[in-house]
Amino acid sequence: MPRIVRPTAYGTPDVLAVTDVPAPHAAANGVVVEVRAAGVNPIDWKLYSGSFHAVDDDHKDAAGIAASMPALGLECAGVVTEVGAEVTGVHVGDEVIVYPVTAAYADYVTAPATAILPKPAGLGWAEAGSLLLTGTTAVHALHAAGVGAGDTVLVHGGSGGVGLMGIQLATAARATVIATAAERNHALLRELGATPVVYGPGLAGRVRAAAPQGISAAIDLAGTDEALDVSLELVADRTRIASITGSPRRATAGIKLLGYGPGQDAGAEIRAAARADLVARAGSGALRVIVDATFPLADAAKAHETGLAGHGPGKLVLIP
Repeated sequence: MPRIVRPTAYGTPDVLAVTDVPAPHAAANGVVVEVRAAGVNPIDWKLYSGSFHAVDDDHKDAAGIAASMPALGLECAGVVTEVGAEVTGVHVGDEVIVYPVTAAYADYVTAPATAILPKPAGLGWAEAGSLLLTGTTAVHALHAAGVGAGDTVLVHGGSGGVGLMGIQLATAARATVIATAAERNHALLRELGATPVVYGPGLAGRVRAAAPQGISAAIDLAGTDEALDVSLELVADRTRIASITGSPRRATAGIKLLGYGPGQDAGAEIRAAARADLVARAGSGALRVIVDATFPLADAAKAHETGLAGHGPGKLVLIP
């Protein structure tokens, strides 16, 4: 029987269980996809850890928490195995990328036809299945901060999945990028076009030295007090600071808060509009999807433990 990974309770990764389920069938306006790769993202373990912030009712489906226990896996890639009666332009056997979706930690997933895009032939399964959540988040953050040609943007958390995407997209837009990361990841960040700096005490001074022309915008992907304080110190216009995570202090700082919670911008339209361009860039090689490690579906708990413990740059991916 097909398998799915679900949390059996709120807690740590040991609550994840692999369960057999009946084979799914396509809704009239949807498809069934045999999953070949599913991206692992911090939101996945936050959903069942109890640490995830409050979510507006309008955004619960997008956040994967419409059910009593959260479904895991918000992005994947695979092969279409069934097409609904009302769907046109999609065929059994098509290789596709699926985002947004829920319950992608599985052998098969159902999704509306609007959530699928053709997978470029030259893009590997692991890369295709882990492209769009971080890619669209990076697009949304850069858009919120108004980053464009001539800007100098500070990216906190440059070696994470979103940071690696944000660096590439910002440099492609002809912005100068200063990115924080552990020193072991600096060579990769330079390769992608950023000037790396080590986070930690004295960060503001190191950023000033790296960007004597000043910082015009900041993207906080780290969520630390340091990232918030340095951004506020260096960016004159607080509306050009965008943050996807962090403490409640952010709410009174006058910056852009991105996400599904009250007072946050979910950016659904921006994210949806960015998908095709991201897929095209990745398919052509203009955008690199960096995969740190892959795990069998049955080792989802190990993948989450790896994510929580910290890992190398790039994405973790489940391979059913």
